[in-house]
Amino acid sequence: MPLMEQVSYSDLESLALDRVVPALLAHGFCFVDGFLGDLAGDAVLEQVKEMHRSGELQDGRLAGSGPGVHRRNIRGDQISWLSGSERGGEAVRYLLHRIDHIITLCGARLGGNNIRDRSKAMVACYPGNGTGYVKHVDNPNNDGRRITCTYYLNKNWSAKEHGGVLRIFPEGKSYVTDIKPLFDRLLFFWSDRRNPHEVQPSYGTRYAITVWYFDSEERAEAKRRFRDLTARQQSSSSSLL
Repeated sequence: MPLMEQVSYSDLESLALDRVVPALLAHGFCFVDGFLGDLAGDAVLEQVKEMHRSGELQDGRLAGSGPGVHRRNIRGDQISWLSGSERGGEAVRYLLHRIDHIITLCGARLGGNNIRDRSKAMVACYPGNGTGYVKHVDNPNNDGRRITCTYYLNKNWSAKEHGGVLRIFPEGKSYVTDIKPLFDRLLFFWSDRRNPHEVQPSYGTRYAITVWYFDSEERAEAKRRFRDLTARQQSSSSSLL
């Protein structure tokens, strides 16, 4: 893809080592503006808008919600998952390639985390009717997610008019941090209990793409626990027959 020719890997290395690593270690989060530039950012935005127009985005699911819990009272986004290899998905693939490279460069400098894999990319849209996502932690139960990376796609966004701010409540701190979902802004933060956060109600169509990077050891342990739980449930079900 021609856009790839614009990548300066020395710039990415400087970004990773001089900005992302120090900020994550000191504050638990970091954001970068102008990450792709207008040309590539517009290409990603157009791909996401086309997904929205074609009905590919579906209501986000809730994990472990009980009876009487209304999904829209907790999260109001519509989402879809992309690997980056989809036909016509060159723009998102380019975005993921650059984020992957930054995380690889950060590598072992992030305090002993062994980060090797990531999730698929979650494309999310808040449709602008006052929906948001209540305060939560991405990884409250040691499922392996270590770093959350969110790329925003919202041009001419006014937090005062459109809302949609991501508010982070850093663990043990007396302050909060508000991140506006501005076009071509990339946000990094720890996925665990260090960073509870919420998406405040959005009154404009709000687009973002999020990927999660896994600590390999914690992820392997989480998969082992899931396999053991599944085996116990199957054994229990069999004993009732």
